[in-house]
Amino acid sequence: MQVMQPLKNDSRRATPARMEPLAKLPVFFNLADKRVVLAGGSDGAAWKAELLVACGATVHVFCPRHELSGTFSGMIDEQARRETPLMVHHDHPWHIHMFENAALALGDCETDEEAKAFYCAAKAAGVPVNVIDNPAFCEFQFGSIVNRSPVVIAISTDGAAPILAQAIRRRIETLLPPALKAWAEIAQGIREAINEKLKPGTERRSFWEGFVDRVFREAPSETTAAALVTDAGRIAHGTGEQPVGRVTLVGAGPGDAELLTLKAVRALQAADVILFDDLVSGDVLELARREAKRMLVGKRGGRESCKQEDINATMIALAKSGKRVVRLKSGDPMIFGRAGEEIESLEKEGIPVEIVPGVTSATAMAARLGVSLTHRDHAQSVRFVTGHSRKGELPADLDWSKLADSTVTTVFYMGGRTAAAIAAKLCANGMAATTPAVIVSAIAREDERRWVGKLIDMHSAMAEIGYENPVLIGIGDAFIKAKAGSGLACEDGHEKAQQAV
Repeated sequence: MQVMQPLKNDSRRATPARMEPLAKLPVFFNLADKRVVLAGGSDGAAWKAELLVACGATVHVFCPRHELSGTFSGMIDEQARRETPLMVHHDHPWHIHMFENAALALGDCETDEEAKAFYCAAKAAGVPVNVIDNPAFCEFQFGSIVNRSPVVIAISTDGAAPILAQAIRRRIETLLPPALKAWAEIAQGIREAINEKLKPGTERRSFWEGFVDRVFREAPSETTAAALVTDAGRIAHGTGEQPVGRVTLVGAGPGDAELLTLKAVRALQAADVILFDDLVSGDVLELARREAKRMLVGKRGGRESCKQEDINATMIALAKSGKRVVRLKSGDPMIFGRAGEEIESLEKEGIPVEIVPGVTSATAMAARLGVSLTHRDHAQSVRFVTGHSRKGELPADLDWSKLADSTVTTVFYMGGRTAAAIAAKLCANGMAATTPAVIVSAIAREDERRWVGKLIDMHSAMAEIGYENPVLIGIGDAFIKAKAGSGLACEDGHEKAQQAV
């Protein structure tokens, strides 16, 4: 009988790895009431001691007093004044007998010879050891920490790139609301009561999923814990109510995702559905919760757009079905964003509304041009004006005699197609044809284009800037030193952006 041999490279028989290789095992060590020994007195050692004390350990510091840094000496003195100090100073160098009954050992060693001696002594005593900033003599390492205790997040790069770990920590910090600590404490406090009320499986999972949904969209109050226990009782008796949805109007800024506020990022991370404008950049949407449904409800001048009434109706329907809706608007929702109409329609239906402001395009334009809109030598006030009416023309009720004042910075939104008319109206009402003017399209985006020149030349400037992207027009003495950035010089000596910035 012929025996079939298994194929060595048969992928069908290969068992997929349940866990990819780890450089280090991430663990969380309980140090409450444990003895930790630390040799050395630098600021680096002081930071480690402070971290260990925060974990509830009693840190025994072995270092001559004169070798302690000022920071470390002050920390030890402050602890000594406490009834139960968590930092004990031993005014002499470390020795091999200090490792007895220690949970951890840390050494701040100046030479590799001392580091090796400290490492071997700790190993002989059976104590996990870390020599600060010397990975070759470390059995464990400290990571960058995000502290929302009892929620604690640690990031490690296995010593390869500490600066990368710090950058990752900063990114995580922006996504986690400060209230996370309070929510975690509430969870600790009510867990036993929830387990008594709800059966394992579907009931408990339903409760805790609802709990997590609230964590990232609101801060708890003094009555939150009691209300949660009451909610668990309703779930147990099958009387749970349909969750009430809400709408958050979020300013997406001019396009650069790095200009989003932290609150805007958190709203995007908590959304079930996102209704976004045509002008919102893809980079901004990348920061949203992956599971969130995205719906384009773009409104662009001169193009087929969603009707405002349809957008309002969609938000209302989604919120009434219990969804967390984010209405994502370019710039700031309260500046020419029709937020007033949306807020009014939602409040009529009893739907909670929150507004998260964004960087409006005018301030982003000023930053890109290096201009202060209220420079004390040129302008003491600033005004934002719409550049077109519902019919696409200049609004009929603008007071051009007041607008024709170059000592007030005026920014026209949505004025690309009416730029020539704006210049003509201002000149006709007494503004000098040589008044500084700027035009910027696609502000803070890769295809941004800039023009800096005179009021009288705005019509020809628009022919070169183009009408594909929305533009902002700035007029007034404040723009006298505006920087056009990269581009070609105009014939009159002013710079005009001919290419993407």
